[in-house]
Amino acid sequence: MESINSTLLTEFILTGIPYPLRLRTFLFGFFLLIYMLTQLGNLLILITVWADPQLHARPMYIFLGALSIIDMGISSTIVPRLMMNFTLGIKPIPFGGCVAQLYFYHFLGSTQCFLYTLMAYDRYLAICRPLHYPVLMTAKLSTLLVAGAWVAGSIHGALQATLTFRLPFCGPNQVDYFFCDIPAVLRLACADTTVNELVTFVDIGVVVASCFSLILLSYIQIIRAILRIRTADGQRRAFSTCGAHVMVVTVYYVPCAFIYLRPETNSPLDGAAALFPTAITPFLNPLIYTLRNQEVKLALKRIIRGSKAKSEI
Repeated sequence: MESINSTLLTEFILTGIPYPLRLRTFLFGFFLLIYMLTQLGNLLILITVWADPQLHARPMYIFLGALSIIDMGISSTIVPRLMMNFTLGIKPIPFGGCVAQLYFYHFLGSTQCFLYTLMAYDRYLAICRPLHYPVLMTAKLSTLLVAGAWVAGSIHGALQATLTFRLPFCGPNQVDYFFCDIPAVLRLACADTTVNELVTFVDIGVVVASCFSLILLSYIQIIRAILRIRTADGQRRAFSTCGAHVMVVTVYYVPCAFIYLRPETNSPLDGAAALFPTAITPFLNPLIYTLRNQEVKLALKRIIRGSKAKSEI
């Protein structure tokens, strides 16, 4: 099999997502706004968790800080290139840039899958085993779990990028997608891609199915525990905390399953589905975790009051 260095192609052309030409300026402005708000929102969460002593040593907010970093990374990997689709002229992406984009997307995306699972387990311990929670989930353990998720994600991304770009690419260089992803790139390979498709299906399928199953099991136990809470206020607070997580997980996993875990078809819906994990979910996460999280809102108020007090001295 030819190696990545013997390929004849030096660049790819991303066709982007189809759109009416009259909406070009609007769509460019829309995704620019989404990108800016995504970066600012997640940066705000990072600063809040780091600056507030009541948050940065708690496992839930260690996970939340890591999630914000991932969201900023995924958004920066995909959205700026997507916005170029709404400008005039052809904007090719270098071969190495395509490799890097595919690697970082799958590295960060799989890390996010693992992190969602850890967050579900953290909520399970907090709600179902509250007395043992401080012992079972410490700040040190949560930091190690986050580090493990990053390592596992990097291995997954490296595996997918290596398997994809070890193939020879000697024909058309037009990727029928808005970023370099495995199904779209494999269609351009000048070799049999059966093994790649099988490994992709099994690898991504195992990651998505195992993570989603563990999350589902965690929330089944959580719901059972919530229903045993005697006070309506306690039930409301527990459902509010977990409802945000369930919403984010659903928006993330359903499109991923649609794209990767079905027979190979070049559906126009793939691009629309891929917008959710690449642009929409990173944008929604800070909104959901700040607007629905009373502790984060209180921490923000404490930081604002503290900065005002310092300026008045």
